[in-house]
Amino acid sequence: MTSQTLPLAGIRVLDVTHSVAGPFTTMLLADLGADVIKVERAGAGDDTRAWGPPFWDGTSTAFLAFNRNKRSIELDLKSDDGKDVLTELVRSADVLVHNGLTHKRESLGLTFEQVEALNAEIIYCSITAYGATGPLERAPGYDSLLQARGGLMSVTGEPGAPPVRVGTSIIDMGTGFWSVIGVLAALLSRQRGTPVRRVETSLYETAVTWMSHSLTSYFANGQVPERSGSGTAMIAPYEAFRARDGFFMLAANNDSLFTKACRAVGLDALLQDERFTSNPDRVRHRAQLRDELNAAFAGWSVAELVDTFDAVGVPVAPIQDMAQLAVDPQAEALGLIRAVDHAEIDGYRVVGSAFSLDGARPATTRVPPSLGEHGAEILAELGIPASNREDSLAEHSAVGAS
Repeated sequence: MTSQTLPLAGIRVLDVTHSVAGPFTTMLLADLGADVIKVERAGAGDDTRAWGPPFWDGTSTAFLAFNRNKRSIELDLKSDDGKDVLTELVRSADVLVHNGLTHKRESLGLTFEQVEALNAEIIYCSITAYGATGPLERAPGYDSLLQARGGLMSVTGEPGAPPVRVGTSIIDMGTGFWSVIGVLAALLSRQRGTPVRRVETSLYETAVTWMSHSLTSYFANGQVPERSGSGTAMIAPYEAFRARDGFFMLAANNDSLFTKACRAVGLDALLQDERFTSNPDRVRHRAQLRDELNAAFAGWSVAELVDTFDAVGVPVAPIQDMAQLAVDPQAEALGLIRAVDHAEIDGYRVVGSAFSLDGARPATTRVPPSLGEHGAEILAELGIPASNREDSLAEHSAVGAS
């Protein structure tokens, strides 16, 4: 599938976002074929350009992770020239994605009403920290803050230990998924003649949605869910165990799998223990079961246990670090991690989107752009006269390109 035949080919997305949630949204839209124009602050760019170390040959790895397949233009949205260019970009776009603070949008000309006045057909995707209304409407927010307020950290970590943040930007990236779903739904509704104009989501709404099961459990029994370490409160054994040379995850989530697991490693005696007869029994005696299993697994290597459980159909996985994941044969077979030519970064690789279309994963047709890399090109497309382009580019305060 070529870039011209991807589902969103011919759709222009104006990306007025920064950090993770917004850029992840627009990167996914770009992977689907949209022409994404990333508007960045003149002279500074997206906040993530300065997040580091680590940097990869001078470029922030955070920026690299969320900005492929885009074009970049620098604009000073506080200047008249910058606002004029933004106006033309809005008029040319099918979708605008914005994740700035709600109360600052008016001064930048980026409220829904201001954008709609310029382009009555545009789909306006708004990403905020806490939503479009409520007591926290104007509050800033980041992934870690929403993992905290949204309850995720309360159930993450070991029992009796301090709460732990999930080790990736799961709230930011989850919000990106909801935003993409909303934009795709709006594009489909436009095609059907019943247009949806506004797509609104927030980090807070994502955080609460991720806690659907924990909240439902609380509604059912009034008990506040506690931290369960690597496991889950309702199944045992379903957690990380220690082998001789590392850790692995075992998921024997029903009586049949528990029986197979015990027999595979010579623990038939546990099958006669009344404490472990059924899953509810095992959950009630989780700590004792964990001790029994860890004692038995201490004589095995992770690879031996994975092979042994795999052979009898018991779900199992090694707990891999990034060095191991980078060479995982499954990732290689799926083409999920790929080398891409980059003019400035030797050995550059990308982690692709987690889907394929007609058997092909969307390609990286553009590496993450340097700041303002496509400014002159974009201005030419907007029909701004060459003399004006040269003046703007020379001043660099309103419009920039490298």
